[in-house]
Amino acid sequence: MSGLRVLYSFPLRLGISGIGMTAWYQVSGLLREGVNVELYCGSLEKQIPQLNTLRQTLVPFGLKIPMRLLGRNGPFILHDKIVAKALRRTYRKSHIDLVHCWPSGSLETLKTARELGIKTVLERPCAHTRFVYNITVRECDNLGIKLGNHYSRLDSKRLAREEEEFSIADKLLCSSEHVMKTFLERGFKENQLLLGRRGYNPDIFSPRVQFGGENNKRLFTMVYAGECHPLKGLHFALQAWVASEASKKGRFYVCGNFLPEYRKVLTPLLAHPSVEYLGFTQEVAKVMCKCDALVLPSLSEGFPKVTCEARACGCVLLVSDAASEACEHMKNGLVHKAGDVETLREQIDLLASNKGLLNRLRANSLADVNSLTWSEAAKSLVTAYRECIGIDR
Repeated sequence: MSGLRVLYSFPLRLGISGIGMTAWYQVSGLLREGVNVELYCGSLEKQIPQLNTLRQTLVPFGLKIPMRLLGRNGPFILHDKIVAKALRRTYRKSHIDLVHCWPSGSLETLKTARELGIKTVLERPCAHTRFVYNITVRECDNLGIKLGNHYSRLDSKRLAREEEEFSIADKLLCSSEHVMKTFLERGFKENQLLLGRRGYNPDIFSPRVQFGGENNKRLFTMVYAGECHPLKGLHFALQAWVASEASKKGRFYVCGNFLPEYRKVLTPLLAHPSVEYLGFTQEVAKVMCKCDALVLPSLSEGFPKVTCEARACGCVLLVSDAASEACEHMKNGLVHKAGDVETLREQIDLLASNKGLLNRLRANSLADVNSLTWSEAAKSLVTAYRECIGIDR
């Protein structure tokens, strides 16, 4: 694939936590695979080796525009207009094989690419937008809370824009089987969808202890790491943990930033003596390395990178079927149906009481975790590009 020329468009700050780092690893991996990347992003917050072409759309004259000044959707629309104009200009000067876009900031770019006959891939980091909105509204109603300014709060204008993007892109690059399912349920065809991948950085996430032996005598420890939001199902994890036998002697660490409304509802559960809230931490790998399991009972996910990172640190996964892309039930983790608190409680107690099972699942998990690195994900992305380019509209 050396010589493939890709215009990569990311409308926000590239190189910061969350999707900003996902995009950063994608671009870095593509360059290592020999792909010629022309990068257009809101701003570049972490340098990328070997990158030759860069345009920061939200840094005019070297001055970074504060996102809040542009409103909720303003940064996406401004970025999109700049990239669409640049694509037309660039295409006259040099050949572009494919355009890789991110949602909400790609409508004009996708239209321009179609007009010019350039193939397009639209990233789908999470489930179908309408699905995410619907399930978030439902769960917030169940909890009796209202969301503030959050990406999962219903935004009819953004929804309409993204659904038009879905209809124009040649391929939707879905980050997991769960994501693909939500599009198939909306009437999309399998040949419109590609399966993408995420990964982990082995330089950051790796086991720092020897398992078995004396570690079999330690108390069971579990960690949740991620945004503390109803969609992630932290309330299910806390309910299951507090009801479990494991909570009588074990420890449950919670890492991540809370939505204020959500934290108020969970205050009684967070106050349990076996629960320790660590807040947002840059040292999450250290926390994972001293834990037996990572819990992620999400109602909806894209590809949860945290599950790859946790596996690399020696954690056994306790995840919902919406977050199980990186594991197989009873082989290297335990999977429950999203929202099933009782089954999750049983699985917590099973791991806590059965060290043989815990060690077997952990050993299986570590045995092939190298297949989940960002380097492997980059190879998968190049394969997806090849499939898109090789199929006519």
